[in-house]
Amino acid sequence: MRRIGDDLPAVVIIHNLQTQSVEYMSPAGQKRLNITLEELKAMGPEYFTRFFNPQESAEYVPKILGMLQNDQQNGFVSFFQQVRASAAEDWSWYLSATTVYLRNEEGRPTHVITFALPIDPHHHITTKVNRLLEENNFLHRNKHIFAGLTGREKEILRLTALGHNSAEMAGILNISGKTVSTHRRNIKHKLNVQSNYDITRFALAFDLI
Repeated sequence: MRRIGDDLPAVVIIHNLQTQSVEYMSPAGQKRLNITLEELKAMGPEYFTRFFNPQESAEYVPKILGMLQNDQQNGFVSFFQQVRASAAEDWSWYLSATTVYLRNEEGRPTHVITFALPIDPHHHITTKVNRLLEENNFLHRNKHIFAGLTGREKEILRLTALGHNSAEMAGILNISGKTVSTHRRNIKHKLNVQSNYDITRFALAFDLI
C-alpha cells in the first residue's frame, strides 16, 4: 500500500475503526497537512475535527456509517470535502471515496480506506460545489422555519417566487385579494424576509419551483 500510495495522484488514508484513528496516510497527505504519520496515529478522533469542515462531515459521515452497517460487498461512499492544515489557511476541495479495506475473522469491517483527489481551485466544479454547499446549509438552517408555514402559505410562497402579483394569485387560488395579502404578510413574518429575492431563495431551497 505504501508503494502504491506514493504513486497515486490522490491522497490515500486508512482508518482503524476500532481506535478511530489514522492507520496510514500517503506522503502527499502528510505533506498537505504538515504532519507525520506518527502524529496522526497519536491524534485519534481529533483528526476528524481538526482538518475537515464540520458542516460537510455532518453530511457524509452518516452515509459512511450507513455503508458499514449495511455492509454491502464492494459498497462505497463518495463525497466532496474541504480540508485545511490549520485555521489560518483557506479550505481546499477534495473529491473522496471511502470503502471497506479490512475485516476481522467474523467478516466485520475493521478498517476503511479513503482516496481523496484534490480539485483544482480554478476548476468550474469548485464554484458549483460551493454553491451547492451553501444551498444545503441554507436548507438545514431554515427547515424548522419553513415547516411552520401552512399549506396555503407555501402555495402563496411558490406563486410569489414565480412572479405573480396578489390579484393573479387571488384568481389562481380562488380566494380574495385581502386573503392573499394576509398570507403574504404572514409569510414574511414567519420567514423573517422582506424582498422577493429572499422569498425566491426559500422556494428554490425547498423545491417549490
